[in-house]
Amino acid sequence: MRVPDLDLDLLRCFVQVAERGGFTAAGQALGLTQSAVSLKVKRLEDVLGKPVLARTSRRSELTREGETLLAYARRMLAMNDEAVRRLIAPPVTGRLRLGVADHFIPRSLAPVLARFSATFPDLRLEVEVGRSHELRAAEAAGTLDLVLGKRRDGETEGRAIWTEPVVWAAAPGWSPPAGRPIPVAMLPQGCMFRDRALAALARAGLEFEITFVSPSLLGIAAAAQAGLAAMVLGRSGMPEGVVELAGLPPLGTAEMALFGDAAGRTQVVEPLIAIIREHAAGPSLTGAMAGSRDVL
Repeated sequence: MRVPDLDLDLLRCFVQVAERGGFTAAGQALGLTQSAVSLKVKRLEDVLGKPVLARTSRRSELTREGETLLAYARRMLAMNDEAVRRLIAPPVTGRLRLGVADHFIPRSLAPVLARFSATFPDLRLEVEVGRSHELRAAEAAGTLDLVLGKRRDGETEGRAIWTEPVVWAAAPGWSPPAGRPIPVAMLPQGCMFRDRALAALARAGLEFEITFVSPSLLGIAAAAQAGLAAMVLGRSGMPEGVVELAGLPPLGTAEMALFGDAAGRTQVVEPLIAIIREHAAGPSLTGAMAGSRDVL
């Protein structure tokens, strides 16, 4: 059986629909009408012989095959765009000051920086790691160009990269001590995860005690790894030596986004987002299609 070739133009259209939450928004981003976007997605489905979107009278959602395709499509488009930039586009020079929330560090930062530097060897990359709200304040003050950090609940600023569960974690086999307040390790005040975790414990009527405070996620992780306390973090940032902890109040989800004025930096921003998505352990944007109101 001959394996069909996938058209990158159709894949790019499909990815835009998935990431932007609907056909209308995808069409606006691509400069196409909603019907043109629908036609391209239909052509892609014809090639695959499988539906990638489940259409109803109220919304459109990714099918299981669509979720699988989305991961491959992003990688294929990233490789295509990287090859074109290296062979055709003029080299990107200058300086990019990037702030990265330390929740992203444990597993993902090193490969992202390595891939980005290899893609733009003539660009001077300066990275500052810290807490999301402090990095965003630095971007607003003009000392950083772009920031990869957390969105607060209900916030719409920035460009969403992915959504993931916020979880409790502790050393393997650890459990809260019986008859005593739950020991927790937290970042200082101002951390969204801290506020959410403490509010969840209070609502559940559970006694707790903040026994360890550090401005660094790695410091918090050290306390958890040592079996001194439970910690809170996004699931994708789970460091070695800790596992997800069940039995404590659920903490919902958190959205990571890229903040900053991207004017004049399109050549850099789009590849950076693609690389982050490829290497991030977190899932792609949860429910990106759930809010779509487009009817085909």
